[in-house]
Amino acid sequence: MILRIEHVTKRYGAVKALDDLTFSVEAGAVGLLGPNGAGKSTLIKMLLGLVAMTEGRAHVFDLDVRTSARRIRELVGYMPEDDCIVPGLRGIEAVAYAGELAGIPPRTALRRAHEMLDYCFIGEERYREVQTYSTGMRQKIRLAQAIIHAPKLLFLDEPTSGLDPEGRERMLRLIRDLSTQRKMSVVVSTHILKDVELCCDSIVVLGHGRLLVQDDLAVLQRTVDPYVVARYRGDGEAFARELGVSKLETEAPADGMLRVSAPSDPDPSRQAEVPSLVFGAAKRAGVELLEVRRSRNSLEQVFLEAIRAAERPEADVATALASDDDIDFAGPSLGGERLDAGP
Repeated sequence: MILRIEHVTKRYGAVKALDDLTFSVEAGAVGLLGPNGAGKSTLIKMLLGLVAMTEGRAHVFDLDVRTSARRIRELVGYMPEDDCIVPGLRGIEAVAYAGELAGIPPRTALRRAHEMLDYCFIGEERYREVQTYSTGMRQKIRLAQAIIHAPKLLFLDEPTSGLDPEGRERMLRLIRDLSTQRKMSVVVSTHILKDVELCCDSIVVLGHGRLLVQDDLAVLQRTVDPYVVARYRGDGEAFARELGVSKLETEAPADGMLRVSAPSDPDPSRQAEVPSLVFGAAKRAGVELLEVRRSRNSLEQVFLEAIRAAERPEADVATALASDDDIDFAGPSLGGERLDAGP
């Protein structure tokens, strides 16, 4: 476990920012989600020892936050959402200075700073003063500062804020590389659900300072009634007839799209055959397949159901997610695992 939070409460006067919060997090890439005021920033600052908890206990790498905050900060990297630059420093100097603050000798810190700036796709701009940087450039500098000391755990607060589409894609690739190739555990606090889907393995959803949902993304996005969505170009009626020959049921939620399932047969092996049967039926019907995806709950759906459950304590989030009655096939809930057609 990289994090262990036990009955933690944080009060600001009469307001509870965290309310009897209990959960633990294993190593990997974790998305920390929640609406404004959910307690995400308070939780991160508390784990860094910057904010004192009112009640409860918290551990980072089995180190008690109350008694080992300085040691925890040596092992952890933090990329804040807000600027924390020193005007007058060049990019390379700002990153090297962060390394020295982490206890790295000056010459080693300078070498490491160049390596981290290369890793974050910052070229000659490193010799410009940081106050001249764009928002996207400042995001990259903050990431380089956060990882210069090779932390075991990295907290990222809105890491793609202010980035253009290309910069956002690069940042997400870096986060994924840090967690998979460099074996660095990452906690991504963000409002952009798509970012979490692209770079995280599990999520923690907070609301009103309480834990609403925690699980692996693959588990949360699994539907009870499996099906395959096929987008195609061609004769839809002929396509549906060929699927019927294979004893598959079809539904057309939109033009050029079919929902295909074998609901009468609960055999998992039969369900696994559905994609290959779709490809075969398309070939026989002479239609062109544009996309084939397995069904899944979108992260947006998971998130919204969790927030609704917080407002309705009697609601069962798992039951709500198991029903696909509210799925808009033309919207984000159509997302799923893409299936290659093969040779």
